[in-house]
Amino acid sequence: MLKTVGFRTLRRRIRENNCVFDTADLALRRAGALLRVRQAGRLATLTYKGPAVPGKYKSREELEIEISDAATGRAILERLGFRLVFRYEKYRTEYTQPRAPLKGGGIVTLDETPIGCYLELEGGPRWIDRTARALVFTESDYITASYARLYQEFCEARHIRPGDMLFAGKVRRERPRGRASSGVSPR
Repeated sequence: MLKTVGFRTLRRRIRENNCVFDTADLALRRAGALLRVRQAGRLATLTYKGPAVPGKYKSREELEIEISDAATGRAILERLGFRLVFRYEKYRTEYTQPRAPLKGGGIVTLDETPIGCYLELEGGPRWIDRTARALVFTESDYITASYARLYQEFCEARHIRPGDMLFAGKVRRERPRGRASSGVSPR
């Protein structure tokens, strides 16, 4: 479907390992913020995400830097008093429309997670709505919840005790659900 509406692969499918850190009293979670170390292939990043701005789209401050390796990033955060509170894995493929940047384009990511597949539309509100319609999604399909929240809801619905959201076996492909994101990244 993505190819039929002009999208091309920007970054090939890669497995991501994500570690979310917080204080002992979960101050970041209570504030709606996130501190994460991600390993995606050879690339390791440290990310801070601020509280989301309420609305139809998920918009929040995002600060991210590349780090030498994920293990060192995790060790530094632990030495600073943060603790690992949640791990999650996913496969991510990124897509773009080659001519779209001239028209206020964005990025589409396909995330294959242990609880299902999601398309994330990251761009301006008009681009998100236009792209969602082209991909046969409606506003009622928009999800702005974090993967941690989606995992918690998944476990609650199945009466499973939540732990980490990790792959147990082979990843199956299915039709993705939509995620609308209008991130704020100071660059």
